[in-house]
Amino acid sequence: MTAAARTRSDENKGDEIAAARDTTKAAGQEAPADGRDAADGGVAVVKNDHDADAEAGGAHDDEADDDADLLDEAPPASSAGVGAGAAAVVSTVLGFAALTGTWTSRVAAERQTLIGQLGTQQTDSPADQVAALYGNGWHMTALVNGGFALLALIVAAVVLVRPSFGTPGANIRPAWVRSFAWAGFALGVLGLLVSAGMYFDLFAAMPTLPAAPTGAGAGQ
Repeated sequence: MTAAARTRSDENKGDEIAAARDTTKAAGQEAPADGRDAADGGVAVVKNDHDADAEAGGAHDDEADDDADLLDEAPPASSAGVGAGAAAVVSTVLGFAALTGTWTSRVAAERQTLIGQLGTQQTDSPADQVAALYGNGWHMTALVNGGFALLALIVAAVVLVRPSFGTPGANIRPAWVRSFAWAGFALGVLGLLVSAGMYFDLFAAMPTLPAAPTGAGAGQ
């Protein structure tokens, strides 16, 4: 190989080495750019994820606010229906007790009879003795039963009339409550009528002693 050929060969190798260095530098410059692009892409993805989470959280908050508003707008649970039902049942029981009698009326009648026995004297007329021993106790029973009937009537009337003074449609009584209230009202009216008839001796007159025989029959 001549000196000129060697010189060309050395020059070509030098050019190749320089080109390889330039390629390496260019690759090194492009790599950071690609890394920055990838990093920017990752940041963008993370931001998008955060934005999606924020939107989802906002939607959940809106739904929670809507549910809270619905709960606030819903009418509060009230115990008025329970109280009305209990009052209706009580009125029915009171009306039934007024018709059948109670332990209270029996005790009051026996007490009144005892008072009549203690106050009766031999000089009293037969009519006064019958009234003291029998009539006063009978009237006391009618009076106590009439009180139960009046109480049943008042309770039933309150249950039936109370919704008329409230908000229209807000205090509608269930059917069974109205049924018991009407039953108590009817029993109360009937108990008052029966008690009044007993007190004024409309159903049965006060017993009277037979008149003493006079004339010829009396001397025999």
